[in-house]
Amino acid sequence: MSLEKEKSAGGSFKELGLITELLRAIEEEGYTEPTPVQRQAIPIILEGADLLAGSQTGTGKTAGFTLPLLQRLFIKSKERSRAVRALILTPTRELASQIRESVSTYGKHLPFRSSVVFGGVNINTQIKELRNGIDVLIATPGRLLDHISQKTVDLSKIEILVLDEADRMLDMGFINDIRKILALLPKGRQNLLFSATFSDEIKNLARGFLNSPKLIEVTKQNSTAEGVSQVIHPVDSKRKKNLFSFLIKSKGWNQVLVFTRTKHGANRLAQHLEDEGIQAVAIHGNKSQGARTRALADFKAGAVKVLVATDIASRGLDIDQLPYVVNYELPNIPESYVHRIGRTGRAGNKGIAISLVCIDEWEYLRDIERLLKQNIPKEIIAGYEPDPKIKAEPIVNGSLFRGNQTRGRQSFNRSHNQRFTRNRPKF
Repeated sequence: MSLEKEKSAGGSFKELGLITELLRAIEEEGYTEPTPVQRQAIPIILEGADLLAGSQTGTGKTAGFTLPLLQRLFIKSKERSRAVRALILTPTRELASQIRESVSTYGKHLPFRSSVVFGGVNINTQIKELRNGIDVLIATPGRLLDHISQKTVDLSKIEILVLDEADRMLDMGFINDIRKILALLPKGRQNLLFSATFSDEIKNLARGFLNSPKLIEVTKQNSTAEGVSQVIHPVDSKRKKNLFSFLIKSKGWNQVLVFTRTKHGANRLAQHLEDEGIQAVAIHGNKSQGARTRALADFKAGAVKVLVATDIASRGLDIDQLPYVVNYELPNIPESYVHRIGRTGRAGNKGIAISLVCIDEWEYLRDIERLLKQNIPKEIIAGYEPDPKIKAEPIVNGSLFRGNQTRGRQSFNRSHNQRFTRNRPKF
């Protein structure tokens, strides 16, 4: 569920002005107190104002816009409409599916229909559902444009637009798609933008379509969740797989989300773990939507111990009380580290984020620590001490150059190694 419990939030949902139908659905899900983002966002959205919200994953933001969105649709008209009245844009299929689940859960006592459209599945099934009339549409930008080009969706009656995880959408290159969609929407609608960070790009996007927005920022920009303990385990790159297997077995980890930089790396790590007798499955963009859905379901159910993911899964995965996140490879974009480890320590729960860092990734680690404005504790595992004679190799397109196969690579490696020699970490 996207409506997280937070004991310290205080207050009640009734005090926020929500209608009986929504309060009943919330109570049936077992929630009693709103989280900080919900307490701030819900009254603003109910007023009809535009909103620019800085809120990271795990803070309850999905319910923070879903609940008041449903109420505004209900207050304006209790009758269902053939045309879409609310549009929620998201960056990934997984997040789109989870938002649709939230809309269905909290709107179960209201007369509205919702639908979700994303790529990787048959478009004809989606077309049939859209033809029946949809009040709330959750979509990824690319597949929505496919429907628009085929004239299978009517956006002329949109009353509320939500851009969720807008920073992630920009990172994934959706800015042009978003602008195309914005140009097709009616004037006078309510606009809500949620983002984990407020980069210049996000501010420019917000200025382009938000109308005198109210601003809320629940968590400090680029901060990590308070309940997440972070640790770095220095290790040579060739020994990472063995160290990871050792940690899982020696510490008795039963549910671990681990990140790699590449799809092939995810597949190789999952196969290594299986060979070690550890149930694992990989999830990334080359997997079909059905395979990704099954993998996530098996992981949540405990049938799979380790879910190996690329950054496609670093946002939007909603796993209750996930205890461990492991960066098998550090991301080259520092903000991705924040998003990755945000999968654990959600809504007041405790979590541990472990990063296996080799000398090749030291520059990535320095960038992450600069972003966080803190040094992450380092702990060398006995028997896996880094070899001080190993020199750094450059990481290009997520993979390491090995063997200096061309003159160009030799030159690149010399320059890269000189940088690391000057700044070699002292673990």
